[in-house]
Amino acid sequence: MTFDDTATDVWLPIPADEIEGLPAPGASGLNYRFWDGGPDFPADPERCAFYVVPYMKGEEVACRPLPAMGSVRVVQTLSAGIDHVTPGLGALRPGVRLCNARGVHEASTAELTLALILASLRGIPGFVRGQDAEEWRAGFYPALADKSVLIVGYGSIGAAIEDRLVPFECARVVRVARSARATERGPVHALSELPALLPEADVVVLSVPLTPGTRHLADAGFLARMKDGALLVNVARGPVVDTAALLKEAERGRITAALDVTDPEPLPAGHPLWHAPGVLVSPHVGGSTSAFMPRAKRLLAAQLTRFAAGEEPGNVVLTT
Repeated sequence: MTFDDTATDVWLPIPADEIEGLPAPGASGLNYRFWDGGPDFPADPERCAFYVVPYMKGEEVACRPLPAMGSVRVVQTLSAGIDHVTPGLGALRPGVRLCNARGVHEASTAELTLALILASLRGIPGFVRGQDAEEWRAGFYPALADKSVLIVGYGSIGAAIEDRLVPFECARVVRVARSARATERGPVHALSELPALLPEADVVVLSVPLTPGTRHLADAGFLARMKDGALLVNVARGPVVDTAALLKEAERGRITAALDVTDPEPLPAGHPLWHAPGVLVSPHVGGSTSAFMPRAKRLLAAQLTRFAAGEEPGNVVLTT
C-alpha cells in the first residue's frame, strides 16, 4: 500500500447533489463517490482522500475500507463519538486526521437528555401504561426543580445539556470532565473527584466518550455511591455503564435509570433491562432527529471547502 498525494476521491454517505455548498467537482478537482455502507465499494479505496464514515452503521462497516485506504488524509465521522472507527485506525499511515461531528448532535442529544430526565422523574412511562389500561394513576411525583444535577462529561454535549437545564430551577449543576478547568458558569471538576460528588447528586447524566478509561465508568462502586432514589441518565455509550451492576441496583429499587444507549445494543428481546423496575429505555436516538441531516450537510460542506483549499479541517480529535 503506497500513499498517493494526488488522490482526489471523496466518499460520502449522502449523495453529493443533495449537499448544498460542496466544492464543485470540476473547479475543486474532487471526485464524489456515494457509499452508505453497502457491500460493494463505489471505487478503489486506494484513491480515497477524504472518507466520511456511514452514520450509525457500526464498527464493521466503518472500518471495512480503512486497510485499503492508503491515500486517505481525513476520516470524518457523522457522530460525536469515534469509538466505532478507532479500532481500524491502526491500518492507516501516520498523519491522517480523524474528525468528529461536533456541532451536529448537541441540540438533539441535549433535548433527549431533558426528555429522559423529565419523563423518568414525572412518571411518564407509568402514565402511558395507565392510559393503555384505562387507569387514572394520580399522585405526587418528583420534580426537576430544586434537584442537584451532575453532568459527567462536560464537552460540547454536556454544555448543551446545561443550557437546557437553566430554566428548570435546579438547585445546582455540577460539571465533571477528564481534567479540571474553569468556565463562565463555574468550575469543572476532574473525574478523580467523582467519588465525592456522586453522593450529593439527585440526577447523574453520563455524556462521556467511550474510551478504555470510561468503559464501565459507572460500575458497582460508582452506582453504590449514588444517593438512594437518584436517577442515572446515559446518553453516552452503552458500555460506559456496567449493565449487570445497574440491574442489581435497579432490582433493589434503590436508584432509577434512563438509558438511550445500552450494553448490549440493540437490546435483545428477553433482556432483563427491558423490564427492570424504574428503568426507561430509548433506542439510541439522541442524534437521530430532523436536525441531523441539515447540520451534517453543513458540516460536510464546510469541511470539504477547507480540504479543497488545502486548509486544516475542523473538529480534529486525533491524528494517526
